[in-house]
Amino acid sequence: MSTLEPPTLTGSRSDHRFFGQPLPLANLFGVEMWERFSFYGMQGILIYYLYYSASEGGLGISQGAATSIVGAYGGTVYLSTILGAWIADRLLGSERTLFYSAVLIMFGHIALAVLPGFVGVGVGLVLVAFGSGGLKATATSIVGDLYDEQDTRRDAGFSIFYMGVNIGALVGPLLTGFLQTRYGFHWGFGLAAVGMFLGLLQYTIYRKHLGEIGKVPPHPLPAETRTKAAGIGLVAVVLIAVAALTGLVTTSNMSDIVVALTIIATITYFVIMLSSKQITPVERSRVLSFIPMFIASAVFWSLFQQQFTMVAVYADTRLDRDLFGWEFPPSWVQSINPVFIILFAGVFAAVWTKLGPRQPSSPVKFAAGTIIMGIAFLCFIPMAGGGPNSAPLLGLVFILLLFTFAELFLSPVGLSLSTKLAPKNFHTQMVALFYLSVACGTAMAGTLAGFYDENNEVPYYLWIGGASIAVGVVLALFAPRIKKLMHGVQ
Repeated sequence: MSTLEPPTLTGSRSDHRFFGQPLPLANLFGVEMWERFSFYGMQGILIYYLYYSASEGGLGISQGAATSIVGAYGGTVYLSTILGAWIADRLLGSERTLFYSAVLIMFGHIALAVLPGFVGVGVGLVLVAFGSGGLKATATSIVGDLYDEQDTRRDAGFSIFYMGVNIGALVGPLLTGFLQTRYGFHWGFGLAAVGMFLGLLQYTIYRKHLGEIGKVPPHPLPAETRTKAAGIGLVAVVLIAVAALTGLVTTSNMSDIVVALTIIATITYFVIMLSSKQITPVERSRVLSFIPMFIASAVFWSLFQQQFTMVAVYADTRLDRDLFGWEFPPSWVQSINPVFIILFAGVFAAVWTKLGPRQPSSPVKFAAGTIIMGIAFLCFIPMAGGGPNSAPLLGLVFILLLFTFAELFLSPVGLSLSTKLAPKNFHTQMVALFYLSVACGTAMAGTLAGFYDENNEVPYYLWIGGASIAVGVVLALFAPRIKKLMHGVQ
């Protein structure tokens, strides 16, 4: 077997042991479920930990600074998929990179749970961000390796995988939010650490079922250049530390910096891929086809990820959270979207499977997701201007249902598409490109939330929702041309 070609699972087309999918999908489903339990469980209470007063157990910074930190952290998670993908493709292979990334995540949550104040926030978020970035890129890549290029089960398999993500995302904020309100923030962070430990344990026990998948890096780094690469990494760490210590990076500009870094990384990645002599003309055309979908994806995520910035603040200050005389924690709002994902992910998977080659092309799915996301923001307008505790819960539930439909049109499809369009020598790194669009959008969610004004909400919803709809319409119009560049990839 050539080391330049990612290993695949022998006989994967005949393996239907996990809901019609290859059996190793079950292990990847499980580890991603526990990772998302810990990730969303921690993130569900993070923004409140940052801006709640010390008397409420928080750190007492401004809401604007808190949304910037959360946006920057979320963007860094997806930005670090570049590093995880590079390590997987050039050094360790996807499988070992996934394992070590899970270990980093667990220690990050432990740091948040046991270290006080901003020390715990700094150490914990850095470890979780880089660990989650490595796990995200590699888990997605390995799922893609379970299928050959023409296997029509791929999109359905990714939808099932995505359901595991959302089971974790559903339960995590419910339990950490409950512990936070009952015992304090650090108990919630501790539960996130326990969840990641369980995921790591499960993955270790069943990793043997993956066989040779992800064992060998597809484009190994020559031994003589490894010292140089390590030196570059060390310089990058030093520069980041200097920027933080000298005040170049502040709590209020973190998300802006991550947006800028993501744009630079994206342009660099596309240039490297398109100029590489190691890809074929067909592969180059497929990379080109991904550019407009990358832009649409970044726009989509800049709205969707406001669940953890603007929508999180909205749930705390504007939403009527009374349930039969009991006010539920605001973090529980972040479990609404996963409930709908669990209900509808299987429906979408069944529809794509039923349609087979007749299903809409990926550009059309991306366009639909971006348009629906814009409509969801416009639906905030009827609830605008009501003051504290004025927004009805059912109104926000309906908006988050639209979030869900938009997500199912774009997110699992984007993961699947990145594996189908990937050049052989940039296998995992193409997945990282998709996550770069998420990084850009997530960091933008922190930046955009800074413009949200509770006293003048309508322009915010109108401009952001309208821009998303416009991008989706343009993508739909150009879908036939994009599809030609994809050379047979659906």
